[in-house]
Amino acid sequence: MSNKTKLNEALKFYFGFDSFKGNQESIMLSLLDGHDTFVLMPTGGGKSLCYQLPALISDGTAIVISPLIALMKNQVDAMRNFSEDNGIAHFINSSLNKAAIDQVKADILSGKTKLLYVAPESLTKEDNIEFLKTVSISFYAVDEAHCISEWGHDFRPEYRRIRPIINEICKRPVIALTATATPKVQHDIQKNLGMHEAVVFKSSFNRENLYYEIKQKNANTDKDIIRYIKANPGKSGIIYCLSRKKVEELAETLTVNNIKALAYHAGMDSATRSANQDAFLLEKIDIIVATIAFGMGIDKPDVRFVIHYDMPKSLEGYYQETGRAGRDGGEGQCITYYSAKDLKKLEKFMQGKPIAEQEIGRQLLSETASYAESSVCRRRSLLHYFGELYDIENCGNCDNCLNPKKQVEAKDDLCAVIETVTALKEKFKSDYVIDVMLGHSNATTQSYGHDDLEVFGCTAKQDERYLNAVIRQAIIAGYLDRDIENYGLLKVTPTGKKFLNKPVSFKIVEDNDFEEEEEAPVKSGASCAVDPELYSILKDLRRKIAKRLDLPPYVIFQDPSLEAMATTYPITIDELQNITGVGAGKAKRYGEEFLKVIKTHVEENEIERPEDLRVRMVPNKSRLKISIIQAIDRKIALDELANSKGLEFDELLDEVEAIVYSGTKINISYFLNEVMDDDRQEDIFEYFKESDSDDLNEAIKELGNEFSEEEIRLVRIKFLSELGN
Repeated sequence: MSNKTKLNEALKFYFGFDSFKGNQESIMLSLLDGHDTFVLMPTGGGKSLCYQLPALISDGTAIVISPLIALMKNQVDAMRNFSEDNGIAHFINSSLNKAAIDQVKADILSGKTKLLYVAPESLTKEDNIEFLKTVSISFYAVDEAHCISEWGHDFRPEYRRIRPIINEICKRPVIALTATATPKVQHDIQKNLGMHEAVVFKSSFNRENLYYEIKQKNANTDKDIIRYIKANPGKSGIIYCLSRKKVEELAETLTVNNIKALAYHAGMDSATRSANQDAFLLEKIDIIVATIAFGMGIDKPDVRFVIHYDMPKSLEGYYQETGRAGRDGGEGQCITYYSAKDLKKLEKFMQGKPIAEQEIGRQLLSETASYAESSVCRRRSLLHYFGELYDIENCGNCDNCLNPKKQVEAKDDLCAVIETVTALKEKFKSDYVIDVMLGHSNATTQSYGHDDLEVFGCTAKQDERYLNAVIRQAIIAGYLDRDIENYGLLKVTPTGKKFLNKPVSFKIVEDNDFEEEEEAPVKSGASCAVDPELYSILKDLRRKIAKRLDLPPYVIFQDPSLEAMATTYPITIDELQNITGVGAGKAKRYGEEFLKVIKTHVEENEIERPEDLRVRMVPNKSRLKISIIQAIDRKIALDELANSKGLEFDELLDEVEAIVYSGTKINISYFLNEVMDDDRQEDIFEYFKESDSDDLNEAIKELGNEFSEEEIRLVRIKFLSELGN
């Protein structure tokens, strides 16, 4: 019986399918014919079947090298479902005890086991190597093969040792599979696994059903995500965050907003992690909030959206994670929140790593920034990154194509770029090329003598963002190339040289403007409030209450809190507590009167309150603030407390002020009495009682040089806590 017939019969018998997907059949026939085989197939294309089915119909056991214990367990469970005998698939890794390993070995030697999953770390253990030398091996499968390459998004040094170990055990055909690999990574994988003669199968990276969108990350991102989920009830989604802390905070925020969500990250104990993963797969919850530890091999076909709370470290990571949406060919929304600040933070984390690793990391981050900021079709940018040509101008399924920007003619500027790259002998990256074009004189341009080049300052009137767009789009159009082997140096392609000799029209769209939000200066008055009339009513109410209690008005609520009330119209205590500067204490003490006035104003003017109000935020009582309150309760001296927390004294005062301004009552008299006479305290206390403002600079000016800034701040804390809270 031919291999082709065997495959078709086994496909029907084990998996119940009548036909193969894409080039699955050709891949399997190549492997069964004894060829090394390299498979590049996007997530959802059916990679696992490419080694599972050949293993089932081959003599001996296939060794599957896989990076994650959770992934192995899932795949072994899935294989056992297709067979009557559990011995058909096994894994060996650090989670098994000796008795379990002995059982696995017995099943393999008896010929029952067709697939053995091993982690690369387990493969390198001497006793496992000795055992595998006694086994009849059908072939080796290296899954998630991008882990071999330093240029891949999940580099694992132990993957580099796979080939020597295979040579030691026994040479058999190798199939390497990955869902994401740039041309550089593909080359790396084949070179490292010694697969120079491999038959290569590449599937298109284009997932037409996926919608790509990049949004500006800002203070309202959490609310934005909650609104999105509420507008898509019952749909499965994954939200990726870079830090474990953010994963836990966001999962908690979603839960208090009645969204069925759980967290998943590598810092959780494995039982909780597995339970949360199963709850998502079994649809007991809708949303999993996770770090990138979640997802490899998660075969859930109906994930309807993947949200990146933070931009990933590389486009390969981004492509693989977004690829978990819409694997059934149905709707798949991929929404990412971008902030250049986040990428700068990631760059800082690289410090201390070897220089070569830092360079690679920086280049991957710069590709990510290019993708996020570009106004070109997202699909086109992404496919170009993976070495695939997509020549449709408008894909109709990404934010840039649905909201196209006006094109501008950039023929002359592209000529200037090509001339500059050539004058710099193709030895520099794009940021330096732009520096020279803009005429930025610095130590580097001076030391190379580039200030004297004719091209220096040739586009001095343009801005950096525009020139970046010209270069990015010239790369996609094939006029320039980034030499990845050399950390992204710009080169002029033969097409670029032709263009320079005979320029033609070259239209570009300018990059998206992801300006970081500046900290808004605190203004006073109704200019910041959406509803000046309500703001004025609330100020009157505050004045009346202050008069009744014989307190300065700012002690009740500060201006920014009133402005927020006149913008978001809170009508419950919970909503009031979401407002900056309003803690539980203040909300309880003064809230009712303010809420009553706001409610009446809303009803009388038939105001439709902003939807944001339906978003409930988890009260932000950070561990630091709680531990400070507890330490003050135990009467620990504030200078000692600052030292123990690794804070400067003024930083500790910032934290304590935030605590009292939000309405929590604390007593620092024990410390004040140690460092200040009663008379001095009394003078400052009286000043604040009679003043209309708690402004520190005004207090310093008014009280003269007699008191230090620290003394004034300490008494102000006592005053606000005793009279306001």
